[in-house]
Amino acid sequence: MNVGIARIAIKLLISDKAKFFTLVLGVTFAVFLILQMTSLFIGILTRSTSNVLNVGAQVWIMDPTVESDRTIVPLPDYLLNAVRSIPGVLYAFPIYQGSGLVKLPNGAYQGVNIVGLDDTSLFGRPIILEGNIYDIYSEDAFIVVKDAEYKKLGSPKIGATFEINDHRGVIVGIARSVIPGLFGNPTLYTTYTRAIQYLPTTRFTISYILVTLKEPSFLEQVKREVSKIGYRAMSESEFVEMIKKYYMFKTGMGMNILMMTLVSFVVGTSIAGQTFYAFVLENLEKFGALKAIGATNGDLVKTIILQSSFVSFLGFGFGNLICSSYIAFAKMRIPNYAAIITYKNIFLTLLVVVLITTLSSYIGIRRVIRIEPFEVFRG
Repeated sequence: MNVGIARIAIKLLISDKAKFFTLVLGVTFAVFLILQMTSLFIGILTRSTSNVLNVGAQVWIMDPTVESDRTIVPLPDYLLNAVRSIPGVLYAFPIYQGSGLVKLPNGAYQGVNIVGLDDTSLFGRPIILEGNIYDIYSEDAFIVVKDAEYKKLGSPKIGATFEINDHRGVIVGIARSVIPGLFGNPTLYTTYTRAIQYLPTTRFTISYILVTLKEPSFLEQVKREVSKIGYRAMSESEFVEMIKKYYMFKTGMGMNILMMTLVSFVVGTSIAGQTFYAFVLENLEKFGALKAIGATNGDLVKTIILQSSFVSFLGFGFGNLICSSYIAFAKMRIPNYAAIITYKNIFLTLLVVVLITTLSSYIGIRRVIRIEPFEVFRG
């Protein structure tokens, strides 16, 4: 495209500042809407897998009927020894994941998530902010996670006490998790032995068996051996995907957010597409005038493509800026706000905007090419 055509295209686009502003605003709003809803969708799905991602195990062994990390089927103790004997397994540790009801010093009750770490290795330990991880071996010791739900326990300091299932608990450390939880309950860490002593359990007490492989290549072999015993082994990424699919397709929460995200796509594409197409229709006479003074159909096509690209990238940039600012501000005010912007939904939003403007440009180009120069001077 020569410089002359480019200058004409930009001048034609910004000559009416009100229309130009409306055009950019339409694309900006579409980008904001699509990016915001996809960010919320990704954030909720990511938080739904926090129990897995915060532990960081290579392989998870579970009952074959488990569909998500919320439907725990306890495993028998003999399975732990059987897994440790499988070729390719470097380490295997038990972990307890459950829930309890804490009685606070003021007499109020609060539901909590309890994670019982293997007594020997403390595999899956959180990141300690205050205190020492080895204080977890002290009598009645618990470590509290300082996240958005921390205040529900009264923002306890080291040394604070509480009651759980008629047992005394003492906060010996404050930690943080990599991924915050989704369901609004504070999280407490303790040893595996203390967890199964303090909380009501079934005959079997192991929630999952966590495996570290000698080499990643042993994964398939371990899966086969565990399957022969009648249980299932999954890599961390496979378990995460299973949980996401469960919340997406087997719960009302996932389906409702998915539908809202699809609606945002439809609304956003409609706004951006209709806005740009309306701009082309309003400027048909000007395109006809360009054709009358010698512009070719190719020049007009290049003009519309440049205009659509210019508006798309402006709207995309402003939409990203507004959405990012909105999410950052929301997280400052609402700590458990779940939206997460990733390169995936940024790229997806860009792709959608390009498709919208491409389709709108194609429809506009067809109208412009068919226009005859004499129509400009008619009447």
